[in-house]
Parts: sequence; C-alpha cells; structure tokens
Amino acid sequence: MIQLTDRAAQEVKEIISAQNLPSGTGLRVAVAGGGCSGFSYNLSFDAERKDGDEVLQLENGVEVVCDKKSFVYLDGTQIDFQDGLNGRGFTFTNPNASTTCGCGTSFGV
Repeated sequence: MIQLTDRAAQEVKEIISAQNLPSGTGLRVAVAGGGCSGFSYNLSFDAERKDGDEVLQLENGVEVVCDKKSFVYLDGTQIDFQDGLNGRGFTFTNPNASTTCGCGTSFGV
C-alpha cells in the first residue's frame, strides 16, 4: 500500500481545488528510469484509470493511482509534504529503496 501523511493529503486536496481539476481526480504515483540512483518518482494528477492500475482509496480522502509496474517498487512507500527552510515539496520514504540520492527524488533497488 502507498500512504500519504495527513500533511501530504491536505496539499494534494489544495492543489486539486486550486487548479479546479475534475471530480474523481486522483494522485498518480509512478516511477521512471533515470535520476541519480536509477529510478525517479513521478507525481501527477489523473482523472482517468488505465487497465491494471492499482487504485487506493485512502482514509484521508485522497485517491492514489499507481500502475502495476511502479507499484512493485512503491508498495509500502509513505509520501509526506515538507514546507521548510530547505525547500517545499513531497518527500518519499520507500522501504524498497536500497539507495537514495541526496535530493530524495530518485532511488535504486
């Protein structure tokens, strides 16, 4: 399962509202080849579902969508949102990652 902290869920809801995205829009979480460590995290908003998508209805009211290939690498990941002196953005705690880069946006397995 992919988890969002309450802070991350609130930020997702605020973005969906501010951008006036359609009803049923979820947070699509995926991985792609690249980045410093081999794989990079990708977040986007998507109102459409594809065959084979994992669709998670989280308790904090956010729907998370993930393709099956990415889910293998992301199962158990917690997504948080930070807004501090060192930057603003989503952070990932991924138990499947054996290495991570310093910026926190890529990982290796």
